[in-house]
Amino acid sequence: MHPAPSVIIFTTLSGLGFGLLAFLGLGMPSVTGWVALVFYLIAYALAVGGLLASTFHLGHPERAWKAFSQWRTSWLSREGCTAVAALLVMGLYAAWAVFWDADWRLLGLLGAALSIGTVFTTAMIYTQLKTIPRWHSPLTPLVFLSFAVAGGALLAGRESLAPWLLALAGAIQLIYWAKTDKALAHSGTDIATATGLGTHGSVRAFEPPHTGSNYLLREFVYVVGRKHALKLRIIGFGLGFALPIALMVMPFDSVMMKHLMAGVAVLLHIAGIACLRWLFFAQAEHVVGLYYGKR
Repeated sequence: MHPAPSVIIFTTLSGLGFGLLAFLGLGMPSVTGWVALVFYLIAYALAVGGLLASTFHLGHPERAWKAFSQWRTSWLSREGCTAVAALLVMGLYAAWAVFWDADWRLLGLLGAALSIGTVFTTAMIYTQLKTIPRWHSPLTPLVFLSFAVAGGALLAGRESLAPWLLALAGAIQLIYWAKTDKALAHSGTDIATATGLGTHGSVRAFEPPHTGSNYLLREFVYVVGRKHALKLRIIGFGLGFALPIALMVMPFDSVMMKHLMAGVAVLLHIAGIACLRWLFFAQAEHVVGLYYGKR
């Protein structure tokens, strides 16, 4: 049992795409014409590609439009509304930059705010879930936002800023692991509270509720060995932060080599973030696992 690839792709690509859109909206880099077109094509390919990938995880993708009506109560609906607004506003901003060499600064700032807001609403979809103590933490939005901002800076070619933002994102990820690894144990939830039988004495699982798999086990109960998790954390952290930072700060005499290494840093970062996103879902520790004797 593994987290759905569509969710991994969605959270990885959309964060990078909206992170890049935020920097473009802030005028970093301040580009127009064909150069701007290339940047916006990359940003929209990542953002829209990630959003489209998320629909494959829905039982009825054709009904996805109905989610927009629940924005008062649903973070998923807020995410959809904010994402569409960000794409529309940045689309107008991009059109003026590409075709008329114009910089509508207020429009760009609004688009940047909406892009960051989209990442925040995505994070809140997971943060709000009390049934997953590891996610139910104020650090979860910080992880999502720091990843998006660092990746956006890297994609935007902010060579002096990106290493610092990558280091900050890496530090937040380390703090997140340190604070949430024992979140389930500290939540006070165990098999006794999960079954409601705690008042009758010590509770243990005698037999599993099902002889085979079911939807809850497939979607919410993942078991990752501690050794494997540690290896994946090291790989993800190294690819996502350590190696890109090293490539960004290394001195290169050739401008071409410098751009080439920046491209390699982007690819390494994307691979690392995808690995960390897989772990984010695989180590979720949903409390329903207690009912099945998996925790």
